[in-house]
Amino acid sequence: MKLRLSILLALMSVVLLGQNNLQINGLNETQFVYRTVSDSLHTYFRNSFGFNIGYQDFRFGMKFNADLPRYNNQESELLDELDANRLSVAWEELYAEYAKNAFSIHVGTTSETFGQGISFRSYEDLEFDEDHRLESFLLKYEDKLQFKAIYGAIESEDYAGRYDLAYGSDIQYPVWQGLRLGASAMGYRNLEAFGHYSFRDVFATRAIFTQGNLDSYAEFALSKKYHVQGASDINGSAIYLNADYLWGDLSIGGAYKRYDDFSFRLQDLPLANYHGETLSDVLASGLDEEGWQIRSGYKLMDDIYLNADYAEAWDDSRDRKMNDLHLAMDVYQDTNLYQLSWSHIEKVDDLAHTWQKEFYPTLVAHFTVNGRPLQLTGEFKTVEKQQGQNTNSHYEPMLQADFSIKKLALSLTVSSWWENSSNVEYMPNIEAKYPLFEHTNLTLFAGKESGGKVCRNGICRYVAPFEGLRVELNTRF
Repeated sequence: MKLRLSILLALMSVVLLGQNNLQINGLNETQFVYRTVSDSLHTYFRNSFGFNIGYQDFRFGMKFNADLPRYNNQESELLDELDANRLSVAWEELYAEYAKNAFSIHVGTTSETFGQGISFRSYEDLEFDEDHRLESFLLKYEDKLQFKAIYGAIESEDYAGRYDLAYGSDIQYPVWQGLRLGASAMGYRNLEAFGHYSFRDVFATRAIFTQGNLDSYAEFALSKKYHVQGASDINGSAIYLNADYLWGDLSIGGAYKRYDDFSFRLQDLPLANYHGETLSDVLASGLDEEGWQIRSGYKLMDDIYLNADYAEAWDDSRDRKMNDLHLAMDVYQDTNLYQLSWSHIEKVDDLAHTWQKEFYPTLVAHFTVNGRPLQLTGEFKTVEKQQGQNTNSHYEPMLQADFSIKKLALSLTVSSWWENSSNVEYMPNIEAKYPLFEHTNLTLFAGKESGGKVCRNGICRYVAPFEGLRVELNTRF
């Protein structure tokens, strides 16, 4: 409350100081969801109004969020009955910032990344509808020498109204032409049972080398978790290497990862594969995995581009293994583009006696009809799974058309789920987007979506199927 009052006073001071160089911009987002499922809450409403004010070297922003309640498409978090704890109306995401030349101070809701995010990343995950941003004090100096220092808190995942702490610093400097060296040091204090805090300290070093057609990156990190109730100290480590080289019409690249007991909330581990797949669908990345990736691209006859990407990963005992393949060919003909690709993902878990594989060809065509752009996308996914002695498979074909009629943008999709000829489900949907005014867009979705697995930031989760109506109204000013 004191922080919010201070920011409001700062805003009033800015307005009273004068009107010269005062800039105001903002965004209002309204969403209404009606879900046609008998055991659901049916209706969800959300409105978010945020604005930013800039005056000389000062910036201020805040957002009002009304979730009544907010629709969450994660399969495990859908509501059967209305829960009062899921209703909220509050001013949130407050911040104030002063920036002068290379120096800045930021107080409030913070998004920030150190290096590649291996040791620290404070972020909002829109795809999973999760907020991992700190409420913090951030000091930055960005010139030839880059320095950051942060101290902040984030609400505990297990205890509502209680907070975890994070603090540390990051530095990066160009030691000679093409080579930059950096280092990070972070401390995390996570709330556990009975008001007890466990400690985790993380130290990382990195090198970025860019010269001519070569871009490369290397990072090494160590962590130590201690003061854990009833458990001994846990030491962890992370290694990530990445390089790309352009040789005429040929580009080649590769990556290597090795993570051992290096998994915590405020991080973003590179997964070193094309589809962002985890080693296991039921475990977070970073606990025990090693892997490599190799990729290449080639320009053929000026209008054909070939791309290939292959990766493998495994744990220390080789009980869990995965591979990830993506092949693509892009063909350009004047303003038309045709892309044919093949994706293949396979995972094995010998401990759980499970095996799964999914593969799908995809064809995308961009062309014009009567002077209007049209995009057609066709995909035929095959999913095979084995649990012990039980094996099953199904197919997920999909056809999508994207086009516009004057200002109206339309997307028509028909997907289906086939197990056999007697078990077929079709899921048609339509999405329409129309600019009501210069800075206001109305988006309407109606129909069914299949849902399924989504992997991001080292975690795989399952998005629930959706059937119903979504209306969104976005206004910028």
